[in-house]
Amino acid sequence: MRRLRTTITLAAAAAATSLVLTACAPTAVDGSGGDAGGDGSVEPTTLSLVGFAVPKAGNDAAQELWAETEDGQGVTWETSYGPSGDQSRAVADGLEADYVHFSLEGDVTRLVDAGIVAEDWNAGEHQGIVSQSVVVLVVREGNPKNIRTWEDIVQPGIEIVTPNPGSSGSARWNILAGWGSVIANGGTEEDATEFLRKFFTNAVALPGGGRDATTAFTAGTGDVLISYENEAILARQNGETFDYVVPDQTLLIENPAAVTVDADPRAQSYLDFVLTPEGQAAFASKGFRPLTGDLDVEVEGANDPSEPFPAVPTLLTIADDFGGWPAANEKFFGDEGIVTKVQTETGKQ
Repeated sequence: MRRLRTTITLAAAAAATSLVLTACAPTAVDGSGGDAGGDGSVEPTTLSLVGFAVPKAGNDAAQELWAETEDGQGVTWETSYGPSGDQSRAVADGLEADYVHFSLEGDVTRLVDAGIVAEDWNAGEHQGIVSQSVVVLVVREGNPKNIRTWEDIVQPGIEIVTPNPGSSGSARWNILAGWGSVIANGGTEEDATEFLRKFFTNAVALPGGGRDATTAFTAGTGDVLISYENEAILARQNGETFDYVVPDQTLLIENPAAVTVDADPRAQSYLDFVLTPEGQAAFASKGFRPLTGDLDVEVEGANDPSEPFPAVPTLLTIADDFGGWPAANEKFFGDEGIVTKVQTETGKQ
């Protein structure tokens, strides 16, 4: 796992795609490009992608570019998107997948334990991570509640929308970002736990996944949505008029992907492409912070399209600040975890 160490400057226009809520049922996506299927010169291939809903737009953009390459020609995608944990369990239970893209490392290691993904899936330069973002505070247009910090959202009367950590990887990133902000500002673990009590007391909606939470907020629920920066940018690309705030203390979100052991070889080619500057530019155009180098892309929907990814003064990571996902899951989300107990205390399960 890595911190985002470079300031990334972006400058050329990127096209927006439709914001589509895709359920768990597989959906066919034609990614055939070039002459594929036209004169029979390229062997048609169908690849199955199973993932959490948030990176759909990034994958769509990357697949469109990959279709123009030799390996990508003739490929049709069948995709299934939904809450990360649910999707991982579905693959473990038999849902076909060549390529998986989840919110949390544990959703991939579940498939390693099941023999579906190889043990060395995260051995590469980026340690299995293909997309990254940061946790932000999404507010109503004009920020009428003047929400600027994590402490602002737990004041009395502020209504919070965030996905439920029981089903959503997005929620776990969100909640740990809030907890970490307290510690980063010199607070104790007792202070951070009290922050969580106020947080869940103020929560008025805990949808099943990150995309569902965005939908609830855009439909009028709540004063603040805890979300990914890329989700806020994508929604604004598609006409939403809310604002978003990148707090001075927040968490680097790192989303893993892997091919399955029985996957068609072209799935590995797609994974390799996603990690190229071209693939990362496709994801950046939909609001994800690139993994690789400086990219010359302007990001519509960002607060500053020409410099869409501002440096964060205190950027926390799961590895450095929470001891990695196994430790974080046990401490916060296990049966006796801090978040589990607070949700029970506040009746927000």
